[in-house]
Amino acid sequence: MEKRNIAISLPSTGEEEWQAAREPLMTGWLTQGPKVAAFEEAFAKRHQVPHALAVTSCTTGLHLALAGLDIGPGDEVIVPTFTWIATANVVLYCGATPVFVDIDPLTYNLDISQVAAKVTDKTRAVIAVHLFGRCLDIDALRAVLPAQVAIIEDAACAAGADWKGRPAGSLGDAAAFSFHPRKSVTTGEGGMVTTSNPELAERMNQLRSHGASLSEEQRHLGPRPYLLPEFNLLGFNYRMTDLQGAIGLVQLGKLDGFIDERARWAQYYCEQLADIDWLRLPTTPQGSRHGWQAFVTYIDPQKAPMPRNDMMEILQAKGISTRPGTHAVHMLAYYRERFGLKPEDFPGARDCNDHTMAIPLHNRMSEEDYAYVVEAIRQLR
Repeated sequence: MEKRNIAISLPSTGEEEWQAAREPLMTGWLTQGPKVAAFEEAFAKRHQVPHALAVTSCTTGLHLALAGLDIGPGDEVIVPTFTWIATANVVLYCGATPVFVDIDPLTYNLDISQVAAKVTDKTRAVIAVHLFGRCLDIDALRAVLPAQVAIIEDAACAAGADWKGRPAGSLGDAAAFSFHPRKSVTTGEGGMVTTSNPELAERMNQLRSHGASLSEEQRHLGPRPYLLPEFNLLGFNYRMTDLQGAIGLVQLGKLDGFIDERARWAQYYCEQLADIDWLRLPTTPQGSRHGWQAFVTYIDPQKAPMPRNDMMEILQAKGISTRPGTHAVHMLAYYRERFGLKPEDFPGARDCNDHTMAIPLHNRMSEEDYAYVVEAIRQLR
């Protein structure tokens, strides 16, 4: 095989995004303004929610949702152990306590059967991660929770995904999405928070702009732009720029096409790699749509011809980028030391931390690229 260089992920951007960025640059409206508003409206419509608020990242979006629910010291928030560290960090930002629950190794999502045992009278919310674009069964999660416990979707990977026809972002009390370049659509950095709760939406809207009672767009376009707004809340500066909003509008228009293309190539991987007995492949729940932010496999350490890291090194030498699926937060130094956690405390997350491998899946790969990846994996012996 002739060596290729295949990135784990590349954003699919081009002339349309370049042209979209021109208008904010020419008008001089660079901070949150009309392009962000248009992006929010289109995103809300696509994900079937009445409220969408653009923010600087999924991390700040999750923080905003927790702050909007007034979660703070003395409160507990249930978090899966196999996720990006930000999912747990935002709980600490609020002064609350993250309570870890193990994951289902077959889906990489929260093991719902273990949740009820972790609920206490201090539990205020569960952060339900739709990892790699596969939605968690929110109906099953809700069934084991007291009514007063909020569900916040960490939908960082799940733009365009759905659970039995209901879009990610419309399933819980609030949700946060990411537009990082490794996601299916991007604005560079950036994120979106969604909710169907008008009071929560209004509170988050104020909090993302320093706690101002009026947004800058409302003030500048209103009859008295020279007057500063009132500040009734201690807020943050989590506003998206209009440059990002303009690019996001274009990217959002391509979202479904991007996911459809990824789904076809995910199916190709599943067909071509199905007979490798040491490699477990991801699945899609019946009647639901996977977002396919990443194609994450599991390498069975009992059957594999070599350790996962050795495989990744061989594939890297052949020009194929891979990554661990993500990390087990309870095994990271800060959480391990602060909370006295051990790897064996959450065996599902520990095993996925050590044995998952994401292979390239994105909208800038060619048919030859996919065939090359398949052949390289089949040669691992």
